[in-house]
Amino acid sequence: MTVGIAVKERILELCEERDLSVNKLCMISGIPQSTLNNLISGRNNSVTVSTIKKICDGLGISLEEFFHSDIFRILEQEIK
Repeated sequence: MTVGIAVKERILELCEERDLSVNKLCMISGIPQSTLNNLISGRNNSVTVSTIKKICDGLGISLEEFFHSDIFRILEQEIK
């Protein structure tokens, strides 16, 4: 699993836990809908820490909480 896919999966996991749609997450995070839709759809596998921070702020969690997930423990080596 790549970092981009892991971030996507974590966002979807957090939305499901909070019964939020991706569109609602955009609204509460102040992220353009196109940005999050491109990430979720896989058209963009690169996300900035700034965008993740906005998501965390919208969800009321820290960056540490965002990355504290088994999803990030099974990442592949990106440079081979």
